[in-house]
Amino acid sequence: MPSFQHSTTAAAPPEEVWKVLYDPSRFPEWWAGVEAVEVDTLPADAGDPTSYTLYATGYPDFPMPQQLQASRDQQSIVISCLVSDLRFDWRLEPLDGGRATRISVHVEIPQTEAHRLGTQREVIAASLSRLAAVVTGL
Repeated sequence: MPSFQHSTTAAAPPEEVWKVLYDPSRFPEWWAGVEAVEVDTLPADAGDPTSYTLYATGYPDFPMPQQLQASRDQQSIVISCLVSDLRFDWRLEPLDGGRATRISVHVEIPQTEAHRLGTQREVIAASLSRLAAVVTGL
């Protein structure tokens, strides 16, 4: 299965990064290529998944169901596309005594979608930069 990792550092505490990363309705602010999000179901209990529908930029008539599974204890968020089976495993690591955060993402792409590897690398690189800017208020 093709995969890659990418990371960046944000001059914001992990809690501030968590607030933006955990909320699918905020994805259009920073996730490159995401035009709109509709949250379908919120978790009933801690650890339950959030279901949402993503609309990619330029494809308003192609809803893509997604699932977000968060683990606050492990400071991780796993996002799975239920259409193309792409998987994004986001991790947060406090730096500088909790005043900054390393944001890492491991992306897995099924073999049937391997042709999208280069594009996904570009999207994630741009998205990480935008996420860092959003959480630091730039």
